[in-house]
Amino acid sequence: MNQASDPVSIKQLLEQATDLLNTESARLDAEVLLAHVLQQPRSHLHAWPEKRLPDESREHFRQLLQCRLKGEPVAYLTGEREFWSLPLAVTANTLIPRPETETLVAQALQRIPAGRSQLIADLGTGSGAIALAIARERPRCRIIATDIAAAAIETARHNARQLGIHSITFHTGNWCEPLDGLQLDMIVSNPPYIAETDPHLLAGDVRFEPRSALAAGPQGMDELRRIAHCAASHLQPGGWLLMEHGYDQGGLAWQLLEGTGFTEVIDHTDETGQDRVIAGRRGT
Repeated sequence: MNQASDPVSIKQLLEQATDLLNTESARLDAEVLLAHVLQQPRSHLHAWPEKRLPDESREHFRQLLQCRLKGEPVAYLTGEREFWSLPLAVTANTLIPRPETETLVAQALQRIPAGRSQLIADLGTGSGAIALAIARERPRCRIIATDIAAAAIETARHNARQLGIHSITFHTGNWCEPLDGLQLDMIVSNPPYIAETDPHLLAGDVRFEPRSALAAGPQGMDELRRIAHCAASHLQPGGWLLMEHGYDQGGLAWQLLEGTGFTEVIDHTDETGQDRVIAGRRGT
């Protein structure tokens, strides 16, 4: 977009930006970015399509579009992503929360009786998305959120403060390390599960996300194995372990939990019908 010939109305800006981005999500991306520039909801763009924008707003929008053309994720450009209807701050130090991870939250909630106090851990919390969603729905529970990245923990703490959620304690450490001496009712995790040689790591938004939060060994199973083994020693008898995994890892995840001594193992599909969340119960 050349500033000298830039369109000046919201409608014109969005039409040109959509053509420029030329992807399946081009219109949505353009609307989210322009709404961010204007600090308005997307509905504002539809309500005022002929509104003329000042030069500084148009220039800011142009800069964001150029970053998006290079592949930078919209969530990193706006610094925010919605998850479980919660507005979350995200940074380049955290994985971008995705809709399929809401399956993990939904399955966890089905196993946490409403009104009951339980001790739950979210391992590899990142932006805090899973822990915060569970905390919002089950306010009597106490949640421990861990992450090996101190910067991620700071982002998660920020999100908890912004949402006014105080039932989560945050600890820097690898997987179960901060749980020493504790016995929990549930452990949940969305660990890295992409194979290190998977070409998807070199494409799209994923290129800009932290590699350590995505890739996990030749089959993508390394971190799921570590979590399954440490969770077995930190869950109370009858406690649940739930982990997100790749669409083609359901069989491997099932074998992993059964081989680690978990019972009632079941794999749940996400909204697209893909295998996504493995759940198992520690034997009594």
